[in-house]
Amino acid sequence: MPGGAVLPSAEHAAVAFAGAFAELIRLAPRPDEVPTLDPVPSWAAWNHDGDGLWPRPEDSEVDLDEVPGAEWIDDAGRRARDRLRAGGSDAVIGHCDWLAGNLRWNGDKLLVVHDWDSVIVESEAVLAGFAAALYSTVSADALATIEDTQRFLDAYVRARGREFSEDELRRAWAAGVWTRACDAKYQHAVGQPVTSLSETEARERLRRAGC
Repeated sequence: MPGGAVLPSAEHAAVAFAGAFAELIRLAPRPDEVPTLDPVPSWAAWNHDGDGLWPRPEDSEVDLDEVPGAEWIDDAGRRARDRLRAGGSDAVIGHCDWLAGNLRWNGDKLLVVHDWDSVIVESEAVLAGFAAALYSTVSADALATIEDTQRFLDAYVRARGREFSEDELRRAWAAGVWTRACDAKYQHAVGQPVTSLSETEARERLRRAGC
């Protein structure tokens, strides 16, 4: 489907992204109404069944667990995964790659969502956490700041009409750490600049996740 702007208006970006995501969750069928949506993309596969910390990236032979360092990235991923494993809630269907590059807008109204092979079954808080950490208010090449993530989560609970529990909110923050750390580990492994997460940002996001 052609057309549309990459971003909604900057002053309404968090509300637009979060409201559209809440509507997707609301409209999606129940997981037991559709065939399996596995496999889960690596950046969302915090609960993969491999032996190591990191899942195998798509379209790559690199084994992230065999690449030494950066220690702070491994630590962030491990702490986020442990926090995610410590809680849970009912699974829903949602999109795990809510990047600005995968959406197009008509003003502040969502026009189209692309990349539908990124639809997975996961708890709502985790899906919202992925989206809150991945969307952008400024550019398709940028990711949410900590403040952007907070604004998304605030807007999301307003759009869904009920608050997250303390455990759900912490898991949402942990999910954001996981997906950004997974991308950061891959960037480090293949010799690219690490742009998906910084050590300082990881520390603050983990604090908000309670881990």
